[in-house]
Amino acid sequence: MKDITIQDFRVTQPIQIEKVPTSKDLEASKNDIEDELEDVCKKLAKIQNAMYAHGKYAVLICIQGTDTAGKDSMIREVFKELNARGVVVHSFKVPTELELKHDYLWRHYIALPARGKFGVFNRTHYENVLVTRVHPEYILGENLPDVTSMADINEEFWNKRFRQINDFEKHIAENGTIIFKFFLHLSKEEQKNRLLRRLDKPDKNWKFSPGDLKERKLWDSYQKCYEDAINRTSKPHAPWYTIPADDKPTARYIVARILLDTLKTYKDIKEPELDDDIKANLEAYKSQLENE
Repeated sequence: MKDITIQDFRVTQPIQIEKVPTSKDLEASKNDIEDELEDVCKKLAKIQNAMYAHGKYAVLICIQGTDTAGKDSMIREVFKELNARGVVVHSFKVPTELELKHDYLWRHYIALPARGKFGVFNRTHYENVLVTRVHPEYILGENLPDVTSMADINEEFWNKRFRQINDFEKHIAENGTIIFKFFLHLSKEEQKNRLLRRLDKPDKNWKFSPGDLKERKLWDSYQKCYEDAINRTSKPHAPWYTIPADDKPTARYIVARILLDTLKTYKDIKEPELDDDIKANLEAYKSQLENE
């Protein structure tokens, strides 16, 4: 199976999204890729257990992508080996009435993982510079004091919002959160195929909404917004990774490998050593239990 490196996917300079591949040939069968994924996930679980005991880092995994990009199945398959006590998944949908009474980052801030845990955001704070940029009328629902009409939602407004997002991520990174941001890059043709499968399979029908087709007509606008968001916010402390998502097993393996290979570089993540007194009396404690 063809090897990969983090740098194959990490965004370190401005990208042109139409030139970024949506597929990656690992020169392996589906079964081989899934076997490799299982092995990587087990290794990732060991790191997560050590991180939970260590208690000094949190890991935030942000997953973005168009409809049908495979976000849900990505989360299910990549994190299934991890201890449930150490992983919290949040799926962000349309803001609630309560959430709209706060600033747009509030609901994401209160969902951040505690130290020692993995937090997975299924759709993220980037919806606030993606969906709302394609549909700027949604901003009016936030009741912002300096936005009274569509005319106020201008380039200056978006510049400010990007600055706020960068500041938010820098702040949490400086306080012990390791940030991964994954863009599941799907081709328009593959999205069409996946939408058709949703319509063809009765057990998948519930996933389909006529709104999916309306949003699909805005494909080019979304791609432009993704490109701008990625280029403005891929930073050393909070990098973006563009993941070719036309093949789901391949995409899952790439994400898992990036997580594993990155976390392995944190040499200080290890289980704490036992207190000297406890260590010196381990055999006595063992004997006490055995002789009950």
